[in-house]
Amino acid sequence: MTASPIYLDYNATTPVAPEVLECMLPFFSKTYGNAASRSHVFGWEAEDAVSRAREQIAALLEAEPQEIIFTSGATESVNLGIKGMFEGLKRQGDHVVTVSTEHKAVLDTCKHVESLGGQVTFLPVDPGGMINLDQFEASFTNKTILVSIMFVNNETGVIQPLEEIAEICHSHKVILMSDATQAAGKIKTIPASLKIGMMAFSSHKMYGPKGVGALYVNRDLQHVLAEQMNGGGHERGLRSGTLNVTGIVGFGKAAQIAREKMAEDQSRLFHLRDLLEKGLMDKITGIRHNTRKTDRIYQTSNLYIEGVESEQLLLALGNHVAISSGSACTSAEVLPSHVLINMGMTDDRAMSSIRISLGRPTTEQDIKTTIQKMTAAVEQIRENNPMWASAKDHEVTS
Repeated sequence: MTASPIYLDYNATTPVAPEVLECMLPFFSKTYGNAASRSHVFGWEAEDAVSRAREQIAALLEAEPQEIIFTSGATESVNLGIKGMFEGLKRQGDHVVTVSTEHKAVLDTCKHVESLGGQVTFLPVDPGGMINLDQFEASFTNKTILVSIMFVNNETGVIQPLEEIAEICHSHKVILMSDATQAAGKIKTIPASLKIGMMAFSSHKMYGPKGVGALYVNRDLQHVLAEQMNGGGHERGLRSGTLNVTGIVGFGKAAQIAREKMAEDQSRLFHLRDLLEKGLMDKITGIRHNTRKTDRIYQTSNLYIEGVESEQLLLALGNHVAISSGSACTSAEVLPSHVLINMGMTDDRAMSSIRISLGRPTTEQDIKTTIQKMTAAVEQIRENNPMWASAKDHEVTS
């Protein structure tokens, strides 16, 4: 009997938790009302379910329920936050600050802002993926209205110093938005205490269904944010469209479970990630971290393997272990990761780098098997790489 492949690409997506699926099922065919239908019991039931989910998600963020605006996912949330604030504050200023290693959802939205005549500063990062806070503050002008900086990088797991960033923004009276897609549900993300005005995140990164997400918008900013999806004035007039009740119910349950299991997940996955990295370092020569060992989330590894192109490795592991060569949203294109390139890496190093991301279902046996399979795959690829063999022969004779 062939063993099932091991999934270690949880930063791309997560499986729907059994408890989440169970609570969603009735809303497909039994409790199927439209949450905007306020004249009968079917609509009331749907509206109540959405309200419960909004409360569950707000509890995860220690926010108020009315500060949660439902969307189709983090990409839409990012678009609403950046475009909506740019439009809402255009009389006050037109300058946005972001980082060169952000997700494409942020980078492409900022490029759209530029096409509308806005000014955008794309901050560089150091080789560890971190911004320079002095350089960040120096980028502000009297026209700066918004900063958008990722909480946790989706490719490297690098955690930006949001507390210090927020203090700088607050001192300049500039709104801070954070793409918290890889942070929410994994680590504490409390926007109010961090002075974060808006925060984007997705259900499917925390064991909920795909196709639903949210934008946290501080209640004091909601009157400024310009709606980007017109047609009905749903979600406090900030996002029109019939609510995905089934998905929202699952999202709420996933948020509740994440809140309950966060400490347990962190402790266990931190141990498994260290076990994985130590095992790979012990077994494979020429393997190095692409980030600092600190300043990163506990379940993500981004590693460079000398003499092994990541696409070759993924192909060799395809039936055994699922990992990533970079951002899942751009993995269809065989191009160097823009995140790694902006961290100062060469194309060759970026093309020989992999991302491994662990999740709640990951077991110690999964880690042991992954170390074994990756070691064998790397050895096989290097045996067929004349340049690697030549380099090793030179190393032996010199």
